[in-house]
Amino acid sequence: MSRYSLGLDYGSDSVRALLVDVSTGAELASHQINYPRWSQGRYCVPAEDQYRQHPQDYIDSLIAVVRGLWEKVPAGTADNVIGMSFDTTGSTPVAVNEEGTPLALTDAFAENPNAMFVLWKDHTALQEAKEITAAANNNDINYLAYMGGIYSSEWYWAKALHIFRNDADVKAATYAWVEHCDWMTALMCGKTHPSQMTFGRCATGHKMMWNEHWDGFPPNEFFTGIDPLLDGLVDNINADTRPSHEKAGALTNEWAEKLGLPEGIAIGYGAFDCHMGAVAANVRQGVLTKVMGTSTCDITVTSKSHLGDTCVKGICGQVDGSVVPEMIGLEAGQSAFGDLYAWFKDVVLWPTRQLMSELTETGQRELVEKIEESALVRLSDAASLLPVKESDIVALDWVNGRRTPDADQSVAMAMAGIKMGADAPQLFKALVEATAFGARAITERFEQQGVPIESVVTIGGISKKSDYVMQVCADVWNCPIDVLESEQSCALGAAIMAAVAAGAFDSVEAAQAVMASPVCKQYTPNEQRAQIYDVLYHKYTQLGQFVDGGNP
Repeated sequence: MSRYSLGLDYGSDSVRALLVDVSTGAELASHQINYPRWSQGRYCVPAEDQYRQHPQDYIDSLIAVVRGLWEKVPAGTADNVIGMSFDTTGSTPVAVNEEGTPLALTDAFAENPNAMFVLWKDHTALQEAKEITAAANNNDINYLAYMGGIYSSEWYWAKALHIFRNDADVKAATYAWVEHCDWMTALMCGKTHPSQMTFGRCATGHKMMWNEHWDGFPPNEFFTGIDPLLDGLVDNINADTRPSHEKAGALTNEWAEKLGLPEGIAIGYGAFDCHMGAVAANVRQGVLTKVMGTSTCDITVTSKSHLGDTCVKGICGQVDGSVVPEMIGLEAGQSAFGDLYAWFKDVVLWPTRQLMSELTETGQRELVEKIEESALVRLSDAASLLPVKESDIVALDWVNGRRTPDADQSVAMAMAGIKMGADAPQLFKALVEATAFGARAITERFEQQGVPIESVVTIGGISKKSDYVMQVCADVWNCPIDVLESEQSCALGAAIMAAVAAGAFDSVEAAQAVMASPVCKQYTPNEQRAQIYDVLYHKYTQLGQFVDGGNP
């Protein structure tokens, strides 16, 4: 009888469920549900970099996506599921009360955005991130030594402090903050009470300053030195963190009934989406795995003996066991990739969308909808026909700040070289090249710090949908790019870890040998274009230094 594991992938806009046969690695079915409140734009103020998600969205969508999955497989399949695990965006934390309940799930805070999950792309905590960075780098022990040396406004402590400074009611009601991936895991196990909750190694190491070198988190005195509002917060969370292949607990009867799953199946410790995606991609030393979506997340691993005492500067952390056991997981990424293309689409379609509100005939509205759907495809097709020249327009990819190298969410994008003859395809071409240049800067930083990058494996919608973007990346990076076959690689990684947590395999490597995704396509660089892109990349770095106030 076949046995299955279930991977749940919580992205920025939706949750995906993937069911995998642990004996063959076959992906039986997947299902996707958009978050209802988020899709309506509720609780977000983009002009102020505020992006919040209601915990009820996560709960409602979980039930809907798993129940929808069972409609796609034979009756009784759910009875043979042995484990499930979660991956989520991050850092996406929420304030919880003494019972471990997110404040937005209580009547007093049900409509308060500050009581909701603060999404990874929320950049309201710029000032707090700067203060944490300064405090760590001026401390006897640099608690950012293994996090690239710069704390980001996208991360846990900065977000917590920003909310506390701006909402006294939330501050008064908060007992602790919990990352999305850890809260989902605890919810399934019935261990949301802070006295029972254990966090995963991934989120704590890459976003929360946890490290074995100082036996857990920085002490309370470090945080109160930044702001007394943080007093006691670190003491309310468990410093005993766990890797994702271990079992966090068993599915409760309550959630078994809601999801149509067997009670007591194994729940693995949660992790961030990109880390789970790297597991599905058979990540190994020398291979960079890129999850390419609205943003990118870049994951590689290296041995402790190879990395030695090196603290890689300007990345999102290096953590023992955060991806796979016995290896140091290293994370980097870009704050905007597909989001940059979506921004440009919004700009060029602004008049069209205004017109839409005035149209009454069905045929006219369908025409406008067709324009919306085809805009990026047509721009890509036109841009792919343009020659690559050293005099081309050059752009930065920092429309949502810069994640790495050297986190700074206050910087902005820019374009140089625009003349009257520039049209939409030329501008779009420059933006696609900018995202490729930003990715190249990350790879070069790894290599400069002694972390080898010999090949690239890509995951995510863009890598499967846009030949143009992927070929530009191959030319700019001047290396082959493999694209994973799985449409749900992050959920697949979660399913792999769930299978290990459930005891179906003795090791992550054994599970990967059966369940990891094969490669479906490879892009190879055009040497002539690669040489021209070397020149344009130099202009990109010069433009970046100018916008960044002369910083290298």
